[in-house]
Amino acid sequence: MKKLKVVLIGAGSASFGRGTIADLMATEELKESELTISLVDIDKKALDRMYRLANLLKERYSSKAKIEVKTEREKVLPGANYVIVSVAQKRWQLWEKDFYIPVSYGFPHIFGENGGPGAAFHTLRSLHLMIPICKDMEKLCPEALLINFTNPESRVCLGVSKLTSIRSVGLCHGAFETLDAISRILEKPKADIDLTIGGINHFHWVLQIHSRSDGKDLYPEFHQRMKESDWGLDRLTRCMYELFGFFTYPAASHIGEYVSFAYNICGPVFLKWGLGEVSQRIGAKASEYVYTVEGKPGQPSYHLWSEEEADKIQRVVEGKEPLTEELAQPSRELAAPIICDIEFDHKKKELSVNVPNENLAISNLPEDAIVEVPAQVDAEGIHPIKVGPLPEVLAAICRNQISIQNLLVEAYRQRSKKLLLHALILEPIVDSVDRAKKMMEHLLKLEADYLPELH
Repeated sequence: MKKLKVVLIGAGSASFGRGTIADLMATEELKESELTISLVDIDKKALDRMYRLANLLKERYSSKAKIEVKTEREKVLPGANYVIVSVAQKRWQLWEKDFYIPVSYGFPHIFGENGGPGAAFHTLRSLHLMIPICKDMEKLCPEALLINFTNPESRVCLGVSKLTSIRSVGLCHGAFETLDAISRILEKPKADIDLTIGGINHFHWVLQIHSRSDGKDLYPEFHQRMKESDWGLDRLTRCMYELFGFFTYPAASHIGEYVSFAYNICGPVFLKWGLGEVSQRIGAKASEYVYTVEGKPGQPSYHLWSEEEADKIQRVVEGKEPLTEELAQPSRELAAPIICDIEFDHKKKELSVNVPNENLAISNLPEDAIVEVPAQVDAEGIHPIKVGPLPEVLAAICRNQISIQNLLVEAYRQRSKKLLLHALILEPIVDSVDRAKKMMEHLLKLEADYLPELH
């Protein structure tokens, strides 16, 4: 029987932890292995809640997995085959600063998570958490594969690639949302649609659409249908398609972080997600405050949603409510499938991974960049599939972001304010060096407890 150890760091998360545990418990092939799942989180209450949920999921799926919990990752990393990570500190409070402070200095971005001036500070905070985890892996489980969900995905993966010796892959469900939209527009089942995407995380482009059943090129039909309706797409996604002729990740909050014109088209998506002072009022409930995202009516506050998901799990583990199908269902993330692809040599094509651009999978982007492309996965590992060049305008936008990513990784490595400033002034919406300097100092001071000290 195959012996496997999977460590989940950040397991207390009501979203990442719950979904990943369900994936591991529900996967039939893993039930045939001697599987140990190690849950790690510094929040003891959240960790206990997820441990109790894990045992309920183990029973639900008739899994024989051994479950262990620790607040110190060093105690469970030895012997790990896979380390799955999603970590952040004070995520919502710091995200508000990442968003509102740049806006106050005249930089009108739309989301502040993975691109734009606010995301530079998100990057430094995430690297400050992730690189020490990787350094521990170098000492305690150097052969393990790191499966990263920590954002900003591309920037974190680049830091891991350049600053450590750990093998890693970054995963994101964005490409599945793209597949969902294309399936809806073509009115064809997802199982019969084969996509080839290429780009960087949250800025991937559908380069090919084919029918799995007969190999037919479906892009001509897709173009025709896009002429007939707006299909409920947000204005920015529609604009990008009309500008560049290829379909992209249909989420204005993400694709808009990499271009200068997003704010003028869709405004600050961050506010529409219900983050901000209103959602923080003492006693507020998600059901009281709903915000309309174009094409997605009635979206609750992200912050309140995460709190209420944790409360829902707590009621279940205390036996006050039954384990629902919603809480038990697996996610559609690729961590468990990729583990099985490697362990059981599936030689399977996976829709989307974030990995170094080895052998120029995207031929007009740098080889050491982190790209989002399909991959073939087998016992030898994860092999990015060559998708050719991007249209030059899209490659240019990606190359600018790749330069920003490299500067931020170097700013972290050298603890350099100067390199941080260089990264900031490369952002498409930053139009003043003086205001960028003032904004940088302001955010460095406000977030000092969560950032590396820069000089």
